Amino acid sequence: MESHRPTKTEKPWGYELLWAHTDRYVGKILHIHGGECLSYQYHRVKDETIHLFRGAMALELESEGNKKRLELKPGDCFRITPGMKHRMIAIEDCDVLEASTPELEDVVRIEDRYGRVGNR
Repeated sequence: MESHRPTKTEKPWGYELLWAHTDRYVGKILHIHGGECLSYQYHRVKDETIHLFRGAMALELESEGNKKRLELKPGDCFRITPGMKHRMIAIEDCDVLEASTPELEDVVRIEDRYGRVGNR
């Protein structure tokens, strides 16, 4: 058995706490400050499910040309499949639990208010 401390990475929108990273899965907590948002992005391979643990958030989505915006409240979950364009927008400070496949570098940014457009 092995114990470790989570890795905290500061982001322009808040921070990311990586608490599990294996060759099969990843577990993160995203803390997003109210009024901030992540980039409009998609993943080629990465498959993730998010769970809004605390706060209020909008989720912009586009799949096969169909766009929609969901308002999430605590307890809501959503699966983001490969190729699905998406953006998380914090209506108020929020904490998002993310479980995903391990491809952390698989991010294609389409738009980013912080100037981070392109492949990661």
